[in-house]
Amino acid sequence: MNRSVPESLLICILVLCLALTPVGVRGETEDSGKAQQLIEAPGAVLMEKETGTVIYSKDPDTRRSPASITKIMTLILIFDAIREGTLHLEDSITTSAYARSMGGSQVFLEEGEKQTAETMIKCIVIASGNDASVAMAEHVAGTEQAFVERMNERAKDLGMKNTHFVDCCGLTESQEHYTTPYDIALMSRELISRYPEVLTYSSVWIEDITHVTRKGSSKFTLTNTNKLLRSYEGCMGLKTGSTSIAKYCLSAVAERNGITLIASVMAAPDPKTRFRDAAALLNYGFSKCTLYLDDALEPLKPLKLRKGVKEQVPLVYRGKFRYISTDGTKPDNVKKKLILPKEQSAPVKKGQKAGAQEYYQDGKKIGSLDILYGETIKKAGYHDWLERTCQAFLL
Repeated sequence: MNRSVPESLLICILVLCLALTPVGVRGETEDSGKAQQLIEAPGAVLMEKETGTVIYSKDPDTRRSPASITKIMTLILIFDAIREGTLHLEDSITTSAYARSMGGSQVFLEEGEKQTAETMIKCIVIASGNDASVAMAEHVAGTEQAFVERMNERAKDLGMKNTHFVDCCGLTESQEHYTTPYDIALMSRELISRYPEVLTYSSVWIEDITHVTRKGSSKFTLTNTNKLLRSYEGCMGLKTGSTSIAKYCLSAVAERNGITLIASVMAAPDPKTRFRDAAALLNYGFSKCTLYLDDALEPLKPLKLRKGVKEQVPLVYRGKFRYISTDGTKPDNVKKKLILPKEQSAPVKKGQKAGAQEYYQDGKKIGSLDILYGETIKKAGYHDWLERTCQAFLL
């Protein structure tokens, strides 16, 4: 009897110790565990814009309805058309009967109403207008269906493997209209990287437009659906979405100290949760990211040139070197290594790569900065050699 008491106590102690001992989970750190606790929505991704590094993910590849997050791809195609010269901000866009018939979030365009492309973009970005989205799709591609085909082609080109669009605004209830938190981050990164001007629209909180129809003119106020603009420091956009099927979605973009992050949240149970989750992810990301900027580049000496009309060619850096650490480590004590030939043979072309400056931290390469020829120098011909010989003789 006396022995049974200590044995039972020992068993209890062992069980308690096992219960309190942390169990390692493959691929999950203590920090990611803390991040998981911050997220109530079932799917989310946090991505650093410049490198595309995923800092955090939760069920990133499950296909879900995106609602109006769809319009991010719509905007990519609109800005593609502007860059290609087939669409201009001042172009007049006419609203069709079909575009006018869109339900959900809208800016109440009338059939036959004309607005500039820029105003339509504001209606899409700020107020999430389904009618404006369809009107723009029809103008760019002829029909919404033709536009949607382009959307799917563009998604494929971006590597969005788990995305398929059925309409251009996300109003559909079709199960064939889907994307994922990761794919949302991909297309958000494409939009703000290739067309950063979109952020001048997505950061607007409130703006008035004027409806001009047969009934006369009237003012209509666009109010941004992204509440983070007023509650999260550095927030610049990007797009909200909600339907009964999709629940509440968000692609949030914020910039602090030269670092831009993208937080995509899908299927949150209510509006407050999607904004709270996005803010928590952004806070987590900014605590993990550190920017290293080499803004004190040493002057480059000219490179010796053989067989050229000049004996040296100037060298220039391609911009400045930026490196973003996304794992919580600070890029201290960064070492530089110049990679250049001792000489080069003519001809050389201005802007052509001559070499690079490599950057290392703790012996590991973290990036490089291209070094370019600063001048075009031709190969010396017979007359050039003759003139050079004569000058040398006279000296």
